[in-house]
Amino acid sequence: MKEEILAKKILNWYDLNKRSLPWRKNVSQSKKHYHTLVSEFMLQQTQVVTVIPYFNRFINKIPNLKKLSTIQDMELIKLWEGLGYYSRARNLKKTAQIIITKHNGKIPNNYEDLISLPGIGNYTANAILAIAFNKSYIPLDGNIERVLKRYLYLKKDQEIQKKNLIQKKSIFGNSSRASDYAQALMELGAMICKPKNPECSGCPIPKNCRSYKKKDFDLAKVSKKNKEKYFILKVYKKNQKYLLVKNTKFNFLKNLVIFPMEELSKPKNFHENLNFKMSNMNMNIKIQYSKNVKGFSSSYWFDKRKLNNYMLPTFTKKVVKYLEKN
Repeated sequence: MKEEILAKKILNWYDLNKRSLPWRKNVSQSKKHYHTLVSEFMLQQTQVVTVIPYFNRFINKIPNLKKLSTIQDMELIKLWEGLGYYSRARNLKKTAQIIITKHNGKIPNNYEDLISLPGIGNYTANAILAIAFNKSYIPLDGNIERVLKRYLYLKKDQEIQKKNLIQKKSIFGNSSRASDYAQALMELGAMICKPKNPECSGCPIPKNCRSYKKKDFDLAKVSKKNKEKYFILKVYKKNQKYLLVKNTKFNFLKNLVIFPMEELSKPKNFHENLNFKMSNMNMNIKIQYSKNVKGFSSSYWFDKRKLNNYMLPTFTKKVVKYLEKN
């Protein structure tokens, strides 16, 4: 009964306060399924406000699974350019191809089939089942995790482990409006139960929130150490052009165009010129200018004056901008 009351309060709040997002538009079932798939891939490790213009442009150019399954890789990556984590785009296309060939063009509505698709993990499978198919699943994203941690006052290491949070989310119960309820919980975390300075005065469920009672809203996090990595980045320049290569040797930015790079193992007296944070990696980069261009397969000369005309990852563009300033 408590869970039913909780769900009702959260849904009432959502009905009055939900944001107007392009993937929430009232469209046909097949379009809703497709829009949910695309938006959930884009929202992996990316904020809603960043995703909105990319989603609109993507749906305008690639309106359905069939088009997605046949689109040229270069065009796909160009549409994704700036969103980062490009493996998501490639996995999205692979997923579309599998759905077309193995599932009669229909996105699967069961966990086992969804989880087997490229780029779909536990969270994304749960989100698609709840949002697209109105099934009683609660996808545990960062927003819902935050609400859960504060509502139950989870602080200890063992309490905030993912495995425990997955068990504890049952406190939210379920609703016949599963699609809206999953989105309502996400919205509650995004708009009210913010990482800093939560707006408890607008919260629909403060009465039994343990963090609210204790007036302690600090969030405990599982400590993750960024891996320190060291690279030599080689710069070849000729007539206002830079030599770039297709990345086939590093897992990050796989198959995208980058400067020639070599990874070093714990070098001594390493003085980096650039530092990038990418996923769980802290990249320390030393620039090395070279003239002898040999031994590069899949290499290209890019005119620095026409930087925006090329399909380049943000990482590569930032390196070019650094080089031009220094």
